Amino acid sequence: MRRGEKLAFSKWTYKRLKRSGHRFVTRHLSSVQVIFLYYLLMTFVTFILLSMPFFQKENVDVYWADTLFMAISTVSVTGLSTFNINDIYNEYGIVLLEIMFQIGSLGIMMISTFFVILSHKKISLRRRQLIMTDMNQPKLSGTIRLIKSTVFTLLLLQLIFGIIFSIRFYFTEIHAGWVKSIFNGFYQSISAVTNSGFDVTGHSATLYENDYFSIFALIFLIMIGGIGFPVIMEVKEWITFKKTPEIHHFRFSLFTKLAVSSYLILFIFGSLFIFFLENHHLFSDMPTFEKIVNSMFYSATTRNAGLQLHDIHQFQTPTLLLFSMLMFIGCSPSSVGGGVRTTTVAIVGLYMLSFIKGEQNVSIFGRRIREDDIRKAVVVFNLSFAMCFLAVMVLAITENHDLISIIVEVTSAFGTTGLSLGITSDLSMIGKIIIGCLMFIGRIGMLYTLMIFVPKERQDHGYVFPSEKIIIG
Repeated sequence: MRRGEKLAFSKWTYKRLKRSGHRFVTRHLSSVQVIFLYYLLMTFVTFILLSMPFFQKENVDVYWADTLFMAISTVSVTGLSTFNINDIYNEYGIVLLEIMFQIGSLGIMMISTFFVILSHKKISLRRRQLIMTDMNQPKLSGTIRLIKSTVFTLLLLQLIFGIIFSIRFYFTEIHAGWVKSIFNGFYQSISAVTNSGFDVTGHSATLYENDYFSIFALIFLIMIGGIGFPVIMEVKEWITFKKTPEIHHFRFSLFTKLAVSSYLILFIFGSLFIFFLENHHLFSDMPTFEKIVNSMFYSATTRNAGLQLHDIHQFQTPTLLLFSMLMFIGCSPSSVGGGVRTTTVAIVGLYMLSFIKGEQNVSIFGRRIREDDIRKAVVVFNLSFAMCFLAVMVLAITENHDLISIIVEVTSAFGTTGLSLGITSDLSMIGKIIIGCLMFIGRIGMLYTLMIFVPKERQDHGYVFPSEKIIIG
């Protein structure tokens, strides 16, 4: 066979294999299962890249399990690591981590589709379905507009605040040149928006301990990343509506109202509880305004960002338990964060309230929440709590650490937050596997993790069993 014929045969074989693989995926795998495989593949690719000497400093030797743990933490945008990042990765490795943060936080389908949009190629229906699944959207319409709006907004914010943090880093850090300041400033901006939680500067956000402007900027960026992509798009549409006289009607969706209200309520109550718990402890020597600012910062960062102004060992146990609760809840759906999600907790709370009031329906903002959504919320909350409880029980047996450190580690992994009391590097192989699985599930979401095991086509038997009363309570 001639060289040209071999080349043509290779191209024909590649196309046949590609079509066969596409048919298998389309016929046998659901959208959730495909997204799950994509994240597994991305984790494997990240593992290979992080293992390359090109991205590592000279004469370093990292155990493969630690690199795999780091890859899972990077793709899930958690921030937990079994080693000091500055000791292992060079500048190219840090840039690679920043790229992986973008992919992990925005989602594989959003990033890939954004480049498809830039290349002016047609977006297939199958890709739109995968986008809808990856971004947890209820319908196909508006997904491309959501991608454009979200990516543009987040990248613009990273650029603007990257410049701001670079300038402030230059004038805050002693003996820091412009190159180092720009490097750390943009990393801080990207880390806050993507809620990654990794610390490569060696001091997290401690440089801004007395810099109120930078603290409020970090809080703003953390909220933007965790409030939910659909909320960002609807706010932009609302701004356009306000500037366009010919548009006479605009209404925020129930998701946006519920996501924003639950996020702000948790933020406010978290700030108040942190303030009162640490008022006469860690914050005792601070002025009142500084106490308020620190309380607000930790209420925001424990929801997913993982940045810190102090060594969290200094917080007392009740505060750490509050941190664990906030990390378990996490951010809104369709955001950069993980956890059980704010709307899940809100729906469960509304369901309990309606039961206490003797109401048949769960309603808020003039809308009734569907029974299907209520069932999903209850199942997700209960299974997530059970999974984290079981993880704490197992780690309490396998790891030689106090209970509060294990609780913080578990909730931090599931909420993809990254805060730790320093036990990550001492985890056994069983501990690393459990924490790694929690990080991955926290990023994918408990609901989608359950749906992975659901076949693409479910058979309806067409009959319903008779009901019978059961004594409760």
